[in-house]
Amino acid sequence: MITEEMLRELRESLSEKMSEKRYRHTVEVERMVARLGALYAPDKIPMLRGAALLHDITKEYKKDYQLMLCARYALTVTKEDLFAPKTFHARTAAAMIPEDYPAFADEELISCVRYHTTGRRGMTLCEQLVYLADYIDLSRTFEDCVRLRNFFFEPHPEEMEEKARLAHLRDTLILSFDMTMKGLLEEGTPISPDSFEARNELITQKLSEEI
Repeated sequence: MITEEMLRELRESLSEKMSEKRYRHTVEVERMVARLGALYAPDKIPMLRGAALLHDITKEYKKDYQLMLCARYALTVTKEDLFAPKTFHARTAAAMIPEDYPAFADEELISCVRYHTTGRRGMTLCEQLVYLADYIDLSRTFEDCVRLRNFFFEPHPEEMEEKARLAHLRDTLILSFDMTMKGLLEEGTPISPDSFEARNELITQKLSEEI
């Protein structure tokens, strides 16, 4: 069980290892995921906060060091991965948790960290919440992040019935994948198959409900 004391100690430890900008983002993601958790998974909030604090622990490592970690933890690296280095940190962070942060080595938490960047087919509710919190936390000022944050909060999801609230989360995730893929297409960089599969599954669910 993750306690407030564990989270406090983890936060203090990370403040010494991250740049000020990365640490601020990390703390804001923790706050955002707690806010989302209150709407969708109140009983999971401590775990979600732990995942948020650990999601970017390798984000500031250089590409060569990321590749070294991939080799160390026997993580498969494809040719496409080499041209999408922003996806490495989710995998290396997840791999490091059992060794470097054993008190947080919960399978569900690790999976939330693993897929917080790309998503995947069959995303759990908690994976969706960490993914979204990372996209819309209050430290994010990019146009797409602000747009997505407004898209989610302006209809007041806290006032929705459970079914409508879940559908709203799904629609928000679809928009997030659309914006991410559009940006990657404009950059001319590879798109993770996990992201394609995540979006296709969500779109299929949405269309099936509309029939």
